[in-house]
Amino acid sequence: MTDPIAFILACMAVLFVPGPTNTLLATSGAACGMRRSLHLPAAELIGYTIAIWALALLVAPVVHASPLVSKALRLACAGYLIWSAIHLWREGANALTSSEPVSFQRVLVVTLLNPKGLLFAFVIIPHLSQRDIPAALPYLAVHALITLAASISWIGFGALIRAGARTRLDAGLIRRVLIPGAAPEI
Repeated sequence: MTDPIAFILACMAVLFVPGPTNTLLATSGAACGMRRSLHLPAAELIGYTIAIWALALLVAPVVHASPLVSKALRLACAGYLIWSAIHLWREGANALTSSEPVSFQRVLVVTLLNPKGLLFAFVIIPHLSQRDIPAALPYLAVHALITLAASISWIGFGALIRAGARTRLDAGLIRRVLIPGAAPEI
């Protein structure tokens, strides 16, 4: 995707969509506010950077060589998203009384495992699959800026809910609202 406008729009579309990392960022904003959560965008940026480089340089050659690996990777991503949704839903009840930010390590690990990294490494960021690193660097820089903007926006979204509700119910509620199709525990 070498067209700069299409690239920027694709990055924004993927990064601003609710997912496991964005849910954690909004949860932290709701639980403890904007200021105490501002260290988390760095975790997301580091996570995506490591994931994109590892996927593009180490996993892509294997995926391109074997259609079976490609299918297994898709199934693993689907399984991870289902597991993550269930885990965040169940954890939402415990977050109702929390006033602590989500940990840096948690955001880092969740971002490393986030299937959005596959989209960036294989589809959105150009030149990585051809291992043309110098040509990919400007795209990676723009991706980093959009990542920071999206993560700060998600934290701000959670902080706005916190300010509006003035209760600690927000963190658990956010986890449940941002997980589409999640069913309540029985």
